[in-house]
Amino acid sequence: MDFDFLRDITGQVKARFSMGHEVIGHWLNEEIKGDLSVLDTIEAAAEEIKGSERTWQLVGHEYTLWFDGEEVMVRANQLDLESDGMEEGMNYYDEESLSFCGIEDFLLVLEKYRAFIITYR
Repeated sequence: MDFDFLRDITGQVKARFSMGHEVIGHWLNEEIKGDLSVLDTIEAAAEEIKGSERTWQLVGHEYTLWFDGEEVMVRANQLDLESDGMEEGMNYYDEESLSFCGIEDFLLVLEKYRAFIITYR
């Protein structure tokens, strides 16, 4: 998973992620918006469920973050995974609305995002 953090002309931090993981960047841009206290909450929850069968989620305005001790899912709230009314053989394009990754990789992303925010405040 490749990603970049940058500042736009208004000074806002923007995250861009490689194909297949774009939604993680959208989630950071729309739900986190540089709020390090949310990162603290997420990291504490990840530590709490580590090695257990439990799961944790954070439902935001646009995106939901869900994880267990091994895997992370970021999903657009508007994503409707039911296929009612779809023609046979058709499916939804959800590459920019749904992403999975390992918990360690995700926590590394959060660590680098935090470092970027702190460095370029």
